[in-house]
Amino acid sequence: MIYADWHDLLPLREVWRREGRRLVFTNGCFDLLHSGHIATLEAARSLGDVLVVAINTDASVQRGKGPERPIIPQAERAEVLAALECVDYVTFFDDATPLALIQDLLPDVLVKGADWGPGEVVGEKEVLAAGGRVERAPITPGYSTTAIIVKARQSPPPATLDQP
Repeated sequence: MIYADWHDLLPLREVWRREGRRLVFTNGCFDLLHSGHIATLEAARSLGDVLVVAINTDASVQRGKGPERPIIPQAERAEVLAALECVDYVTFFDDATPLALIQDLLPDVLVKGADWGPGEVVGEKEVLAAGGRVERAPITPGYSTTAIIVKARQSPPPATLDQP
């Protein structure tokens, strides 16, 4: 797995097209990676030959989710995603949405969670117009980064070895 500036993926995209390889794209914050994320990423990877995951930069996450997020810095989030066998490339986007990236990369398959309805997925119109498709991965019930953060904040701090 490699992480790269998304502009560096454009020449690779042309190679993948010539080779007949299907590009699958998904995006998100991936702040605290959990089983729901893994299920979505594995489902996405099963839909094509190359999976590109775009993650929000730290600044983008803060603008969208508030000053206390992300919990994990972008370089670490990218490293964790890069370690997953199902992920081929990780890139970043700083805007509120990855629309510019999607418009340039034009994946064959755009994947978001099933909680996104028809017409709500950023880049859907562009991907469909280019002959691609949009898939909604099933949501794994009970998994939410926000819920994990809330639960962690409500729990008492763990005892450390240097406490009596």
